[in-house]
Amino acid sequence: MPAFQARKISMLIIALCVLPIVFAQYLGQLNMWLAVLVIGIAAAAHQAWSANIFSTASDMFPKRAVASVTGLGGMAGGLGGILLTALVQKRMFVYYESIGQLNKAYFIMFLICGGAYLLAWVLMQVFAPRMQMIRFDEPAAK
Repeated sequence: MPAFQARKISMLIIALCVLPIVFAQYLGQLNMWLAVLVIGIAAAAHQAWSANIFSTASDMFPKRAVASVTGLGGMAGGLGGILLTALVQKRMFVYYESIGQLNKAYFIMFLICGGAYLLAWVLMQVFAPRMQMIRFDEPAAK
């Protein structure tokens, strides 16, 4: 099996391993260790996703661009995290706390976190359906 295809299949499996995080809150009500187990699996899956996504960048971009692409991706992720945190803290959690249903806000966050990897995998299928090395044109010599 080609490496790119194997990586995409692996990333789908990894994305599916994060999905049970949605039930962490409810599992924690049954037994704290069930919640710890689900969170641990999701954390391990996150690390596996990271390793694969970094390798994907090095497979698709020339050596001279890998660091820049990885850095831009990290920056986008950081900015997305800042934006999500700002929206969640100032809007969703404040609202649900005001109506006495803070547990619903946490459930929504677990849904977002659980679904983010599947969404990212789908976007990867759309924007990079097959392995193609990205080529940059060299600037013309003066």
